[in-house]
Amino acid sequence: MASYLASNQERFLTELIDWLCIPSVSADPKFQADVRKAADYLADRLREVGLENVELCETAGNPIVYADKIIDPSLPTVLVYGHYDVQPADPYELWDSPPFEPVIKDGNIYARGACDDKGQVYMHVKAFEVMMQEDGGVPCNVKVMFEGEEEIGSNNLGIFVKANKEKLAADVILISDTGILANDTPSIEVGLRGLSYHEVEVTGPNRDLHSGLYGGAVPNPINVLCKMIASLHDENNHITIPAFYNNVAELSAEERAEMAKAPHSDEEFKKSIGLSNIYGEKGYSTMERTSIRPTLDVNGIWGGYTGEGAKTVIASKAYAKISMRLVPHQTSDEITALFQQHFESIAPSGVQVKVTPHHGGEPVVTPTDSVAYRAAADAMETTFGKRPIPTRGGGSIPIVAMFKTELGLDTVLLGFGLDSDAIHSPNEHYGVFNFLKGIETIPHFYRNYAAAMQK
Repeated sequence: MASYLASNQERFLTELIDWLCIPSVSADPKFQADVRKAADYLADRLREVGLENVELCETAGNPIVYADKIIDPSLPTVLVYGHYDVQPADPYELWDSPPFEPVIKDGNIYARGACDDKGQVYMHVKAFEVMMQEDGGVPCNVKVMFEGEEEIGSNNLGIFVKANKEKLAADVILISDTGILANDTPSIEVGLRGLSYHEVEVTGPNRDLHSGLYGGAVPNPINVLCKMIASLHDENNHITIPAFYNNVAELSAEERAEMAKAPHSDEEFKKSIGLSNIYGEKGYSTMERTSIRPTLDVNGIWGGYTGEGAKTVIASKAYAKISMRLVPHQTSDEITALFQQHFESIAPSGVQVKVTPHHGGEPVVTPTDSVAYRAAADAMETTFGKRPIPTRGGGSIPIVAMFKTELGLDTVLLGFGLDSDAIHSPNEHYGVFNFLKGIETIPHFYRNYAAAMQK
């Protein structure tokens, strides 16, 4: 396996770069044709490596790329999930190189989607090729399902899954959309936070007003919105929404002590993002704040005049996008209702508040005693030379909980990214080491899993 990977790694990288050139931004309608082009590219590569029944499954939005390789119905089946859509690249001016003109420098591939999730999806495509060429095929049945709407909430994926349960029947789901602690410290995420995402609108006067003629006599929606947002945390950075913490699962002292064994340095953490001090909920460590505790963050805020020069107005409206990361046993429906009720209740007289919920997702914890998890851990130990550490991730992959509900399947989160890869940010990148290490590791997972399931 190593010899085939070594002799073909430059081609693998070139193919990934060609795919990254396609701006498959699902959030912006002007890129709709490019999203489909990226799906077509992926389907072509799946056919080339020997997968069968490759098709673009149409949805009300972007297509889902499906393929399979059923070698024996009596053997176990792995369903691989990923996404080929990417986040918007804005602001373009903060990129050191154009986001859709990939470059490799300092051992990293710089491009939008390099890590999230095109680079990690393409590891699977090339891992299939390696197994076909070196092993004569995959050791168990494989199905793949790659969607084009993950970055906008996977609105059509649930509909597709519910309508295609037989087509998607499997024994376990494998996803590479997460990361490891470090290149010398492998890890497997066994927990993900949920999500509740909203847009809020505050309306004051019926038009923009001259700030000299009206300032001090009318409510300024931007000022009001800022005060409302500021009130959502107290002096200890606890979230002030009533009943917000009612169902939060509290880890025991022993569980927190196990988490603390994972290597982490607050000094390196601060240095990596240019901060002079850490910040967060009182009573919890940095690693706990980013994994086992819920959060509330403003993801965008705007209103009034933001162009060149000065325009002295009191805006009629102000807006913000606010997200909350959730932990077991919170639910997105519960938190969405609590947020909407609270935010409307704290609005002062003289303004109107509108809360528009967007997408949400549920928190999950995946088992560490399953055959599939052990197969993944053994695979990483083989290629990294170290046993991976089970960790809780801070991000959200809402479809993991949906897969459990609809298909009855647990998921293994076999990701290879790093926190420093700047996903969702300018200068997103993915290590060449990580890309190739994923291609090397994934075939070991299949061998381990197939062997263990046949015992």
